[in-house]
Amino acid sequence: MIKLNVYSSAGTKKASINMPKGLIEKENKLLLAQAIRVYESGMHPGVSRVKTRGEIRASKRKIYRQKGTGQARHGALSAPIFVGGGKAHGPKGVKRTLSLPQKMRQKSLKVALSIKGNDKRLIVVDNLSSLKKTKDAADLIDKIVKNEKEIGNKSKFTFALSEKNEDAKKALRNIENVTVILFRNLNAYKVYFGGALVVDKQALEEMKKEGNKEKTKEKAGSKGKDLRKSAKN
Repeated sequence: MIKLNVYSSAGTKKASINMPKGLIEKENKLLLAQAIRVYESGMHPGVSRVKTRGEIRASKRKIYRQKGTGQARHGALSAPIFVGGGKAHGPKGVKRTLSLPQKMRQKSLKVALSIKGNDKRLIVVDNLSSLKKTKDAADLIDKIVKNEKEIGNKSKFTFALSEKNEDAKKALRNIENVTVILFRNLNAYKVYFGGALVVDKQALEEMKKEGNKEKTKEKAGSKGKDLRKSAKN
C-alpha cells in the first residue's frame, strides 16, 4: 500500500493514511506517455492557415510572354515564387484530434497518481474549508515544504479541491506557482506536470462513497440477472 502524509489546514502533520485502492495502478509508462500526448495535442488550437496561389487576390494574367524576353518563364503573380504570392505546402488549418477511451483515461490518471504517491509528492490536507486568507495558505505550503524532503523550495503545487471546499480557491489562487483545480477535473497531464499534488481529504472521502454506491448497483444488477435466469429455467 502507498502511504500518504496528512496535514491539517494549519500545517500540523497528522497520522498518515493508505492511498485508496481505487486510485492505485501499476506503473505503465507507455500508457502515461500516450495520455500526455493526447492532452498536449488538445492544448494547441491548430488554426494556422495560409492562402494558396488560387486564393490570392491578384490578377491571373501571364505577366509577360513565354519566349523572347531573356527571362525565366513565369505565369501569374500569385505564384509562390513571388513576394505576395500564395504559399506552397503551408499549414492548412486542419486540426488532427486525438482522443483516449474512457477506461484508458481513468487508468492513466491512476498511474500518474500512483507515481506521485510513490515519490512522496502526493499530500492530503484535512479541513481545507477553513482556509480563508492567502497568508494562511502560504504558511501551509511553507510547512509542507519544510516537512517533506522530496518537495523542493521552488516546486510547483497543484491543489485538488472538493466541490464543497471550492472557496479555498480564493485563498490559494494568488500564490506563485500554485494551481487550483477540482479533484474531479484531474487528468494524467495535470497530475504528472503539476508538481507536488495536494489533495483535499474530503474529495477522497466523496470518491470512496461514490465507489461504494457503484459496487452496490453492480451487485443489485448481478442479482437481478441471476433471478431472471432462474425464472427462465
